[in-house]
This record gives sequence, structure tokens and C-alpha cells, in this order.
Amino acid sequence: MYWTLELASHLEDAPWPATRDELIDYAVRSGSPLEVIENLQAMEDEGEMYETIEDVWPDYPRKDDFLFNEDEY
Repeated sequence: MYWTLELASHLEDAPWPATRDELIDYAVRSGSPLEVIENLQAMEDEGEMYETIEDVWPDYPRKDDFLFNEDEY
């Protein structure tokens, strides 16, 4: 299982919180690439709820990770 920013971005608008099966259903319905669906299927399913994309991919970059000064624009 591997995640990239591009792949994970397909789950940004997912209905959080969600179970693994709900995320897979969302990915299929929204036309996400096959890699996204395969990554979700590879996750261990213990019936837990995922609150955000960070629960799925802990290294997902947050807004704070970018060096962008919004005050300048």
C-alpha cells in the first residue's frame, strides 16, 4: 500500500467520519483511480471509524506543512 498526495486528494471530500467500507464505496462512486481503491482494500478492517484523511494516511500534509504566507496575497 502506498499513498501519494494525488491519490489521497481523491478522499478529501469523503464523508468523514467513515468506515473502510464506506471509504471504498465513496472511492468507487466518485471515480477514484484503482490505486486508491486497492490502498483502501489493503487496510486492515477492524470496524473502526476513520475521522480524517490523516487516520488513513498519517503523513498526509496539512496546511501548516506548506510554506505559504497567505497574508501576502
